[in-house]
This record gives sequence, C-alpha cells and structure tokens, in this order.
Amino acid sequence: MMDYPIRVGITHGDVNGVGYEVILKAVGEEGVAELFTPVIFGISSIANKAKEQFGLQNLRLNVANDWSGVKDGMVNLFEIKGEVPELQPGQIDKVSGKSAVKALEEAVIALKNGDIDVLVTAPISKEAVQSDAFKFPGHTEFLTDRIGEGKEAMMILCNDSLRVALLTVHVPVTKIAENITEDKIVEAVEKFASTLKKDFGIVRPTIAVLSLNPHAGDGGLLGKEEEEIIKPALNKLIQNGILAFGPYPADGFFGHGSYKKFDGVLAMYHDQGLAPFKTIASSGGVNFSADLPFVRTSPDHGTAFDIAWKGEADPASMRDAIYMAIDIFRRRKTYEEASANPLKKYVHERPERGDRHDRFQFKNDLTTETDD
Repeated sequence: MMDYPIRVGITHGDVNGVGYEVILKAVGEEGVAELFTPVIFGISSIANKAKEQFGLQNLRLNVANDWSGVKDGMVNLFEIKGEVPELQPGQIDKVSGKSAVKALEEAVIALKNGDIDVLVTAPISKEAVQSDAFKFPGHTEFLTDRIGEGKEAMMILCNDSLRVALLTVHVPVTKIAENITEDKIVEAVEKFASTLKKDFGIVRPTIAVLSLNPHAGDGGLLGKEEEEIIKPALNKLIQNGILAFGPYPADGFFGHGSYKKFDGVLAMYHDQGLAPFKTIASSGGVNFSADLPFVRTSPDHGTAFDIAWKGEADPASMRDAIYMAIDIFRRRKTYEEASANPLKKYVHERPERGDRHDRFQFKNDLTTETDD
C-alpha cells in the first residue's frame, strides 16, 4: 500500500481550447484533493479567468513557482515560465502552442525527478505546436522521444469495457499498408498483452486483431495482407502462448458487438479503431500511452475550438483520464512488486542439536539444506 498521496500532473494544453474548462471542472469537484494531489502545469492568470468564466470562483488554487511551494491536499497550479499567450478562444495561435509545449516539457522534467507520479495531458493544437523545438505529430511521439527510454509508446483508447490499441497511429492512409508487417503485428500484440496484464490486471488476456481490407480481404480478392501477413502473425502468437484471434472485418466486429467478448482489440490504423471506439465510449473515453516507463493518459477528445470558453465542454473524459492514470499507476506498482520477488528470501536457523547446527535456506522457490 502506498503511504503518500499520488501527485497527478496535468498539462494545460492549448489555452484557446477547452483544456482549462475540463481541467478545472474535474479537479474542482468536492473532495478531489483528499484522493490525490492535482498539479496543473499552467498560467495562473488564465486559470483565474477560467474560474470566473465557468463559475468556479470557490475553487482555491495553490499557485507554486517551484516545487517547494506545491502542497499535498490542495489543488496546485505550477506556474510555467515564458510568454503569456493572449486569450483567443477557438483560434490557432503560435504563442499558445509554445505555452502548451512548455507545460509539457516542465511536466516531463517533473516525472523524471519524481515530483509527480503520473501525467495527464489536456489537448493541444497539432498545428500550433509545430516549431523547430517541436516536430512531433502529437503527444505520443513526443513522450516516446523524451521519456521512452528506448521503448515506443502504444496508443490505447480505453474505458471500463473496451480497449482498442493501434498498430499504426499518425500515418497517412496511402502509407498504411506498407507499414504493416508480420513482425510489427507480433510485437504489437505482445506489447498489448503485456500492458493488459500489468496495467489493467487481466491475467490471461484475449485479443482480437482486425483485418486491413474490407471483408478480411475476401480470400485475396480485396487484398492479400490478411493471408500473407496477419494470419501468419496470429499463428506465431498462438504458438507463443498468446490468445490472439482474427482477422476480423471491422464493420461487423463492432456492429455486432463482438468486441465485448475480448479484453482488447488491435486495429490496423487510426480511424479504424478510433471511430468505433469514440462512438461506443461517447464522452467517457481515455487515451493511454502504454509501454512507457511512466503513466500518461489524456481525454479522448481534441481542443474542441468550436465550443472553447463557452461553458459547454464535458469534463467526463478528463475526469476518467485522471482516475485511470491513478488506477494504472497502482496496478503497475502491485504487478512490479509481485513479479520482482514472488517469495521473499530469508534464512531460518534451528536450535543447536548436540555438536550439529542445521540451517535451512529458502531462496525464492528453491529450498536447500546445508551443513556448517
């Protein structure tokens, strides 16, 4: 059991989007600071405007300029440095983009230093953040580069009943097929199975693998990837003891509710997995970056510029992202502790019997008897 409150770092995202609204509504709920310690990486002047705009004047923010000022049991705002963007709801602005990146960079440093335990990111404008300092398609690729430690993050969209992982993420549709190989599928499913065990507590996960082509290729009439790439990969996975099945045509698989029979679903590309997931999950989905050394989640929606600063944003996905990050952090700790040393090492000494002193040594699951 943990004897300290979990610190949840939350980046403010693009200030011209719905980030501040969903963050403050989520952490402003009664009793939140008793469950965990929120640390918002943001700008206090904009946060105060948001409090007024959304009727959250009673939300007390503890503004900290360094880590000595962050207090457990309170909602904290860690003041990021740099130019303060002019508030332009719904507009793409480079200064706002720089501020979003700055918040993300500060949060990454805090993760590495142990100042926060998990990271939740509010949505960014991928156009606004692009610069010489940030040339990534999104959060997932940035975090893979900065805290991946050689591992590539897997994007998983999830809620309480559905988990969809992506084989290819931010890849143009014209290049999807060339990015699908037998080895990549095997690696992805193995990674997916591992995170379902350690992060979601599923002992023996079952995984459905979707087809690339309509009707699973119709025996090669509509494409050969299923026969030549996906099925051989599934055979190899089964031989390795992983319960992976398919390939399933995506339309019927989701339309008939077959996803309910599996612990996870691997989609071949972005929209194949995300479109049905967001339809099924509605406003309660979470984006989880699996296989990173640190836990990172985010809401499954974007900046929502069309409703920014209008008081219409639903905080459900942000709330779910926060609590899922905490749950995954705890499950991962439990899994790591259990698997690191399943049976404690110890030495038991018996009383002396005459001239003989027997000692029994127990190490893991191996028991040996030795004489002095």
